[in-house]
Amino acid sequence: MNPKNLPSLAALVLAAAAALAGCDRTAAPGGTASAPPDRAPSAAAVTPPAAAPAAEPPAPTASAAATPPEEEGDPQTAESATPPVNPNLSFGRLAGLHRAPDGLRLTASAAIVVEADGGKVLYQKNEKAVLPIASLTKLMTGLVIAQAGLPMDEMLTITQDDVDTARNSRSRLRVGTSLPRGEALHLALMSSENRAAHALGRTFPGGLQAFVDAMNNQARALGLESTTFVDPTGLSNRNQSNVRDLALLAGAASRHALLREYSTTPRYQAAFGKRTLQYVNSNRLVKDPDWEILLQKTGYIVEAGQCLAMRTRMGGREVILVLLDAGSKASRSADAQRLRRWVVAEAAGARSRTS
Repeated sequence: MNPKNLPSLAALVLAAAAALAGCDRTAAPGGTASAPPDRAPSAAAVTPPAAAPAAEPPAPTASAAATPPEEEGDPQTAESATPPVNPNLSFGRLAGLHRAPDGLRLTASAAIVVEADGGKVLYQKNEKAVLPIASLTKLMTGLVIAQAGLPMDEMLTITQDDVDTARNSRSRLRVGTSLPRGEALHLALMSSENRAAHALGRTFPGGLQAFVDAMNNQARALGLESTTFVDPTGLSNRNQSNVRDLALLAGAASRHALLREYSTTPRYQAAFGKRTLQYVNSNRLVKDPDWEILLQKTGYIVEAGQCLAMRTRMGGREVILVLLDAGSKASRSADAQRLRRWVVAEAAGARSRTS
């Protein structure tokens, strides 16, 4: 997608409003919440024009005794690499996608639940809307690393190139820190560690651009027709996809045992010389006994809102759930809970009808 070819923001919002007019996304017979395909917003309808990022100072490091942030990759300010007209609103909310009616009253601008085996769609909302995906990007970062066959015990060193100077996102990996590739992948997936994810791409054979090329080549191989990557962290709002593509990506990632394990670790202790750091999973639901999560990734930048992708068991079957642009961390979890209750209720109803 070339930002120079995008229309003005006013035209984008009008286009999105027209696309949503009369749209009904309540649960359809047979258990699928959907809208007519020709009313789904296009990529141009939800993506304001891009601009050059503004530099910010490097993120301060934290001591070993400090309470670990819930998500290492969360920007500490409301600054965005490509500021929308309202810097506190995501692209989806600027376009009004979150207001599309759906039977569960989700706060997310886009959502999908599909059966992990077979891909049957159980629920969907704005499934074709192409939006920034923030750190859900790291699922593809992990998939490329897992398939490359690189030694997981090879030591990587964090350099100044890995420091995010555009958003001032959190990281406790100081420049000069060395860690095994496997540990960098672990921290990137469970705690959304941006410097770890960037180092994974930077040290890939051929360098960072070769890694980004591999990400996009893998997207094409998986049939992700609306997905684009420009970095391995998700800090760029030009990393974009829709929930339908992301469900395919989560399914592919979940076939790798290492990615399942690393993404769902509740807590992890990392030792870097004399420093010992405690990391926690960015997804609170992994510690919830009511959930059985097999793979997960959260994400957030201003333009993307709160995002989530999971493979989980519910209603007696494995499903993949994706949310884009929920209003807050709390509403992201609440949306997931609503979808879970709906899927469980639908499964119970199906069993009673066949008994």
